[in-house]
Amino acid sequence: MSEQIAKVNSWVLGLTGGIGCGKTAVSNMLEDLGITIVDADIIAREVVLPNSKGLKAIIQHFGEHILLPDGTLNRAELRAKIFTNNNDKEWLNALLHPLIREKTLNDLNNATSPYVVLVAPLLFENNLDKYCDHTLLIDVPTSVQIARTAKRDSTSIKQVKSIIASQMSRADKQQKADDILNNDRSLNLVHIELVDLHKKYLQYALHNKTNSH
Repeated sequence: MSEQIAKVNSWVLGLTGGIGCGKTAVSNMLEDLGITIVDADIIAREVVLPNSKGLKAIIQHFGEHILLPDGTLNRAELRAKIFTNNNDKEWLNALLHPLIREKTLNDLNNATSPYVVLVAPLLFENNLDKYCDHTLLIDVPTSVQIARTAKRDSTSIKQVKSIIASQMSRADKQQKADDILNNDRSLNLVHIELVDLHKKYLQYALHNKTNSH
């Protein structure tokens, strides 16, 4: 599949932000405005659902014990295996990345809204921004990220800091993003600014469509 296929019908906005930045709240607002949302995290789960090509290959590689009693993937068991075995980790990445890429491009291309949003926490880290025409960073101070995530996930502050440290720095994301939306304020204020951005993106998408004909 050509990477350009994703861009034939759709103008793609890449939406990203570190853990605890409120990506979901913002993507829900865009969905309420009638925009199709393609979520990389959801796709990563879909490609290993029961009877999927991905899960069948995982069972063949690791054995039936990689499943939970209900036939779904035991993610904790899989994480433990790839954490201790680099070969298994490389094998899994080689299996899943093409499946995720193919489904992502299909979903982007099948969107019927004026533009489509690709939500990915690791948009820049995994070079998913190459599928996007424009990028929007949902941004909050690191201290807010830590407080929100620790509260939401009942996770220790040390663990949250470790996750943040494993992602691209806030400054680097700010430099890479085309637009930055401050989410450290009331959702009402965020919504007002997002609607303005949405109007701009509708114009970009319309301009893109006009030029492609």
